Amino acid sequence: DDDEIDPTLYGGAAGIVITLLEAHRHFGDDRYADSAVRGAGAIAAAVDEMGHSSLYLGLTGMAVALRAVGDLLGDFAASAAAGHALELVRSRFDGERWSDQFELLAGNAGIALGALAAGDPDLAVLAVTPYLRTAERTVSGVQWEVRAGMEARFHHISHGTLGIVSALAAVGEATGHRELIELALTGAADVVIRNEAGQTGFLVPHSDPQHRPELVERYSFGWCHGPAGDAQVFRLLGAVTKDPAWHDLANRCWHTVTHSGLPRRVRPGFWDNSGRCCGTAGVLALACDRYVEGRDDLEFAGVLVNDLAARATVDGAGVRWSNHEHRLTPSTLEPRTGWAMGNAGIVRELLRFNRATAGGDPSYAVTWPDHPAAGPVVRAS
Repeated sequence: DDDEIDPTLYGGAAGIVITLLEAHRHFGDDRYADSAVRGAGAIAAAVDEMGHSSLYLGLTGMAVALRAVGDLLGDFAASAAAGHALELVRSRFDGERWSDQFELLAGNAGIALGALAAGDPDLAVLAVTPYLRTAERTVSGVQWEVRAGMEARFHHISHGTLGIVSALAAVGEATGHRELIELALTGAADVVIRNEAGQTGFLVPHSDPQHRPELVERYSFGWCHGPAGDAQVFRLLGAVTKDPAWHDLANRCWHTVTHSGLPRRVRPGFWDNSGRCCGTAGVLALACDRYVEGRDDLEFAGVLVNDLAARATVDGAGVRWSNHEHRLTPSTLEPRTGWAMGNAGIVRELLRFNRATAGGDPSYAVTWPDHPAAGPVVRAS
């Protein structure tokens, strides 16, 4: 509905505002800053009406964007709105969770990471502490029920164990709670043992037992349910523990991604998405991380960028991307503007790639809550 503003981080204004801040730093054009401030005003106006508290679908993600506008552009109203949003989140905590969902995208783990990014470590600790008492022991580690009453146990970053691991490790490191880091490592161990790609690769099923097998493929390769996202968690664990084994696992994830066939359309359903959540832009983020860390050149990143260029619609209205769903007719989906499936997520990664290839600063204007910052790796002599 054109009359309704989606203020969320996943597909709405919060994700778009963060990309506008990226564009402002990249181009030095104040029009992007002005647009970010206007977007922040719309997000702030939606705070009291937002029923969800989560990072990607609710108040916490809105607070992240508002805090970024406040910090980078000196917008005191945005900063105040961010604080108000986080206080609402805190007031809705029932002692264990905020909703039936208990993971990164819509549950405690994302709220913890968003609170940490928005400058509220106490709320971050509050959000992850329930994982200590709700962990389910497995043969090789622990896992969690990520949605109340759901039999399937998810393994990856968006809805599964590795998203919870990411929050536990990041909050534990930031606040000095070692027990959170230990639980993160135990959760990661459960996922690592599920690898089905041998000693050189890394590929873990979507979930066990498989969630909706008639609709959901057993294996994915992007950020949300695949090795492109798994690698981000392993990068974080390597930074927290200084154990090179985690970086080795990230390398194995990259091997699997680069040998999967993407970004070519190998078959119907693979590879049909350009977005940051499920598609090419999420892989590009990892490719540029690896370049910054000195683990790879930008050759494969260039392949991804060329594919994005080839799939873009360019006309008098601008540039946009349409994803595809081969089970629908027509299969070409409407272009979107947000972070997850649309322009905001793609453009943010393209701007970073441009700076990397030009020898500029490859960091982001705003660090994404679940994306560990990249820097040159200091190797032991």
